[in-house]
Amino acid sequence: MLSVLRGEERFFGPCALLLGGFDGLHLGHRVLLERAKKSGLPVGITSIAGGKGKALFTQTEREYLFSQNGVRFVLEFPFTDDLKNTSAEEFLRGILGRLDVKLIVCGEDFRFGKDAAGTAELIGRLANCPVSVQKTVKYLAEESGRTRKFSSSACKEFLKKGELSLLNACLYSSAEDFYRGAYFIGGEVEHGRQVGRTYGFPTLNLSVPKNKLLPPDGVYGGVAATPEGNFQTIVNIGARPTFGVEERKIEAHLLDFSGNLYGAAVRVYPTRFLRPVSRFTGAEALKEQLARDKESIQREVHT
Repeated sequence: MLSVLRGEERFFGPCALLLGGFDGLHLGHRVLLERAKKSGLPVGITSIAGGKGKALFTQTEREYLFSQNGVRFVLEFPFTDDLKNTSAEEFLRGILGRLDVKLIVCGEDFRFGKDAAGTAELIGRLANCPVSVQKTVKYLAEESGRTRKFSSSACKEFLKKGELSLLNACLYSSAEDFYRGAYFIGGEVEHGRQVGRTYGFPTLNLSVPKNKLLPPDGVYGGVAATPEGNFQTIVNIGARPTFGVEERKIEAHLLDFSGNLYGAAVRVYPTRFLRPVSRFTGAEALKEQLARDKESIQREVHT
């Protein structure tokens, strides 16, 4: 079970520590994680919430990813003015004073502390344990034909463009890792307008998580992970103009599911763009389109 440490909370016992911002786990991060796991020690990770722009994953979503990938504890830091003005030495000593660290793992380009003055070399001087500095992991960028490092900024660029297949290619590498790595939107199912059930397409409703970066508004094929199992899904992100609703929401119709999920924690994984959000002449026209959407996504299977 993942322990979330805030303030001066400590983890007791020897451990390996991953240093970085870790606003999720892309394939570059996973190289660091696998190196730390090889130590056989409980693995901890640092995570910084806030800062410029919206996040690929909320703090709660990150905690889910960390726990599913074998992380034992996370040191969470809010991105405040105090944190920005903390020197690299003070920041590192504060962390090491809370833990019995036997191994530190970081990337060769990791920077931290005020003015990004902290480096892997500084960690090696201050830490009373081995420091494993991993080389930057790169991939061949399809759009340019050049190599590019795995990074949170690259992931966000793909998401903003709606390039979900390229985004997910940066987040996980095998089908069995889909639910441990793919981009998702998490939340608690709310009571909606209950209009969809009147024409045979009941939906679950989620609010847009605060400071969460979403793909462009549209209708997507995907999958939803629920307490009742995993279901292929038609996901509407944005307004519902057919019914005069302008509020931006996430609505998901779960294929071959009937039941009540109100109040349940779910994760919705949009994986493929189907079409823009459109205004239909009425419920019957929308129903016909949803039937076509359903037929389209039934060909897409995730294990």
